[in-house]
Amino acid sequence: MTLSLTSALKPSPALSVSYLERRRLFFALMTLPAIIYVLVIGVWPLAQGIWFSLYEYNLLKPGRTHFVGLGNYVDLLSDTVTRGAFVNTVVFTLSAVTVELLLGFAIALALWRDDRFNRICLALILIPVTITPLVVGLVFRALLLADYGLIGYYLAEFGISDPRGLFANPSSALATLIFVDIWEWTPLVALILLAGLKALPGDILEASEVDGATALQRLRIIIIPLMLPSILLALTLRTIDAFRVFDSVYVTTGGGPGNATNTLMLHAVKQGLEFFNIGRASAISNLTLICIAVIAAGFILLIRRADRKANGR
Repeated sequence: MTLSLTSALKPSPALSVSYLERRRLFFALMTLPAIIYVLVIGVWPLAQGIWFSLYEYNLLKPGRTHFVGLGNYVDLLSDTVTRGAFVNTVVFTLSAVTVELLLGFAIALALWRDDRFNRICLALILIPVTITPLVVGLVFRALLLADYGLIGYYLAEFGISDPRGLFANPSSALATLIFVDIWEWTPLVALILLAGLKALPGDILEASEVDGATALQRLRIIIIPLMLPSILLALTLRTIDAFRVFDSVYVTTGGGPGNATNTLMLHAVKQGLEFFNIGRASAISNLTLICIAVIAAGFILLIRRADRKANGR
């Protein structure tokens, strides 16, 4: 009697197969909106941008649109403005990310101990990260104006800055933009590195301290090698984000004075929205995307190499 009841309650193989098929169909339908969103927002504009970059396409002269192949990319290589924008972008990225990593690591070490004071300090230093880059640029532009800026006026009065202001001087404009980026994004780097510090195994650090290792030796031999994944993560995120900087540059200098602070993304926007040269703007955007992809691939290789080294392979 018991066996017959158990066999009666057990689902048939056909019913199980039908349930699995319905389950797979349900999850496929649940992911369909996300797939459509990625295709519409990401893949389609990217494909359209690649297509436009192969044409001489100007909205002011739609009748003269014609296929040029890689002509737009070849023209960019000989264009002094584009080369200058590329150099400015590289200088901005390398300078800002290097300082942010060093300062962020110092801040993370200072806030490593988990107490109330450090938690309050961490909450305060994270305030700049919560502000959008557009607003940060507007605030620093207002502060550093030589005419009525709260800081810029006194800098100009005491001869520390150019009478026109820091953003109006070609020799100081880019450095000022780098400082603004450092002020805003160093707390994010510090937060990532602090999470890496708190994940370190305490027994290894205690054993090294018992063995008589100095703080510098622990930092060089134990802490930095174990924190390499967190360091590479911070470098990857900030390098990619800094390379496509646009908001703060647009509202502070607009790429000026001259082309002293012109970046690749800003140059692409100018070509597309000011000169309506869609083909050239698409080529510049694709060039920026290629650079970012190369940067990301390089960091992935470094992460894999660090992982193999940590596992002794």
